[in-house]
Amino acid sequence: MASAITSVDSAVDGERGRIFRDQPRWFSTLFMVDMWERFSFYGMTAILYLYLSAPESEGGFGLSTTNAAAVFGTYMSLMFMGALPGGWLADRVLGARKAVLIGGSLIAIGHYCMAVPARPSLYVGLLFVIAGTGLAKPAISSLVSSPYPNDTERREATISIFYMSIQISAFLAPIVTGVLGEKVDWHLGFGAAAVGMTFGLIQYVAGNKRFGDVGVLPERPIERDRLSVVKRRVGYAAAVVAVLLTVDVVTGAFKFQHVLALCGLLIIVLPIVFYRALRRNPALTDGDRSRLVAYMWLLGGTSVFWLLYAQGGSVLSEFAREHTDRVVFGWEVPASWFQSAHPLFILILAPLFAILWLKMRGKLDVPVKFAGALLFIGVSFLLMSLAAAMAVEAGLVSPAWLLTVFFLQVCGELALAPIAISFAVQIAPEGFTHQYLGLFWLFAALGAGLGGRLAALAENLPLSTYFLVFGLLAVVAGLLIAAATGRLRRRLAA
Repeated sequence: MASAITSVDSAVDGERGRIFRDQPRWFSTLFMVDMWERFSFYGMTAILYLYLSAPESEGGFGLSTTNAAAVFGTYMSLMFMGALPGGWLADRVLGARKAVLIGGSLIAIGHYCMAVPARPSLYVGLLFVIAGTGLAKPAISSLVSSPYPNDTERREATISIFYMSIQISAFLAPIVTGVLGEKVDWHLGFGAAAVGMTFGLIQYVAGNKRFGDVGVLPERPIERDRLSVVKRRVGYAAAVVAVLLTVDVVTGAFKFQHVLALCGLLIIVLPIVFYRALRRNPALTDGDRSRLVAYMWLLGGTSVFWLLYAQGGSVLSEFAREHTDRVVFGWEVPASWFQSAHPLFILILAPLFAILWLKMRGKLDVPVKFAGALLFIGVSFLLMSLAAAMAVEAGLVSPAWLLTVFFLQVCGELALAPIAISFAVQIAPEGFTHQYLGLFWLFAALGAGLGGRLAALAENLPLSTYFLVFGLLAVVAGLLIAAATGRLRRRLAA
């Protein structure tokens, strides 16, 4: 049922790393590159929405809060969606190791582009970061999961610890880029993220020999004829998009909202189309399809979770900037620093969750964990509803509200993200690991994209009502998955 990275056993050979006990030595190398990737990601996203919505007179991009939230949400969703072609390339063409190297290089190039103070360079840089993240993240996830293909609890615990360790740089990143971006110059903040990713690449290349032959070859190499067909189809699709954009520009009808609309359409359509194509794949058995249907239920919950979670960098950043008392000893704390709360709480809570999964071995299965994740994030938005109502009365509210909300969201994240990655590896038939991981990120993209679009409601509804509606949506979704647990268990056991 579960698939693994090629030649894992040959690379272990009894060697154990110093950072990750009972893990191959290459875990420390992979840890370092992912740590710097998280630095660049959290550092950039901590200031992206704030930069987009800041007025041009203050060095910002000058978008309205609605458009800034839409761009931020589209960026987040496309970054997740990039895991589909990225996972396919790692699975069929490049191999996991090369995918990590190329993906990291693209991320670094993207951040360097964003460090250039020119408006077009922002969009070019975002495209590079999206492509690089989509290529690198599924490959890293597969490598991390590979030592325990048949031990769900050990794999979940390993992913949770790995997930925790890389948050050290994620905690520091918003502090560094926030000070540079909000207090000095926005582009210096983006430049710091670029330098971090460059360090990660240098370390990855230096430690490359530790991997042995793990991930060198694609898990399910594509035939040359089939690859040629894929290249032609991609070229045709790119040509169609280029022609449409050219016509739009030449006729004078072009607006950036057209690009956002096209991306929004892809975000909605692709997850469904890819799921249906995967389900009809003749290589899947009836048991595989039964498990895939159960997985689809959980993926729906994933979309709802990310619909709320992805608003942490937009709507919640706006709340931090406009409605939160940030003055400490006469100094105003940058609004972006609140983005450090997520990785800080992960550092604290991930070991506890890893221990919990091992202690509750066989008692808390995947549907129960997904239901719990949705309840956590739903309650966090219900608390935000109360905070928003208080802000109307008091003007500014205590930062304790946002910190409590981020704490609950991290509890939900730890009950969903590492579990979903582990579960995808567990149920994926041999040769389909990256595609199942890509399917997870597609549905995460669907949620993040919808969240970015629906964030526009925050300008038309009272904030307390806005948070209440989305909080209730997540709570109801969690209760539905909890109620369907028995049926999902039967499908998963097929």
